[in-house]
Amino acid sequence: MTIDTSPVVARDLGEILDRDLPWGELSGCSVLVTGASGMLPSYAVRTLLALNDRNGAGITVHGLVRNEEKARRLLADVVDRPDFRLVVQDVSAPLELSGPLDYVIHGASAARPALHGSAPVTTIRANLMGTFHLLDLCVEKAARGFVLMSSAEVYGAQAPETELIDEQSYGGFDILNPRACYAEGKRAAETICATYRAQYGIESRVVRFGHVYGPGMALDDGRVQADFAANVVTGKDIVLNSDGSGVRTYTYVADAVAGMFYALLRGDEVAYNVADPDGLVSIRRLAELFTEVRPERGLQLRFTNEADARAYSMTKKQGLDSARLAALGWSPVVGLPAGLDRMVTHLESGGQDR
Repeated sequence: MTIDTSPVVARDLGEILDRDLPWGELSGCSVLVTGASGMLPSYAVRTLLALNDRNGAGITVHGLVRNEEKARRLLADVVDRPDFRLVVQDVSAPLELSGPLDYVIHGASAARPALHGSAPVTTIRANLMGTFHLLDLCVEKAARGFVLMSSAEVYGAQAPETELIDEQSYGGFDILNPRACYAEGKRAAETICATYRAQYGIESRVVRFGHVYGPGMALDDGRVQADFAANVVTGKDIVLNSDGSGVRTYTYVADAVAGMFYALLRGDEVAYNVADPDGLVSIRRLAELFTEVRPERGLQLRFTNEADARAYSMTKKQGLDSARLAALGWSPVVGLPAGLDRMVTHLESGGQDR
């Protein structure tokens, strides 16, 4: 039985599985993926199931979701497979799972920026309580490994001159601002991983994603890459409310998920940054690249303040340093222009995610 998904996602899965990784270590395993209908976790789910299709790996994938209706829509291509089991509950509650469990990939989190302001308790609870409950389950099941999908948000404020942030470059933020719920939640979750590794021997990996884009991202996500994709799909000019000088690393979803598997299957450190070094661009340049995906539409980049169009600064340049992950053999295979084209193509073909 093969995954009946979009051509873009099918190509992505093939490229992930073509990576030189010891995929055989996952053969016969039982893997729990939380937040399974989200962009990154859904790619992890489909990668494991595609491994079954290609190699007969015999992996059982448990996909934990909170909203069953939404999950059945977004995972329609896999939800009825015999090697996939849908688990419906809030990750913040203790989880009971029958049978063995070898790995947990924890991706359940309120990643949308709007939720950090409107539902800060829910946001921090999923990161803290979810991580505790899942690691308790790992101890109970004597699991072989745990992966936390973390975020560049853990680094907090960096010095203005910082260009690339490595895995030890921790800055600060206002812990009494409710919007710190996401960054503080992720930081605490990482510490929880380290404590269970030290006390119970649970092999934990923390993968810190930068700005990820691609199929599976909701157009109303609230981050600029989603907003720009929505503009291209609907044929509207892109309007910036600033000079767009902030520079970050943008990584295609398939490369990001491949990086996670490198950390899991080859890594020996706890934490790894996952970021495409060639995706280090300004918001302004990202917007320009999006308009170039469909040049025949003649989309323009405009500014709400015309002064921003003339006054352009490169002082806000902060991206992630992924040298530690690259040392394991990982490198991106989908460059920024090609990745943006894949994202838009997927959306135009009916992949209106969420």
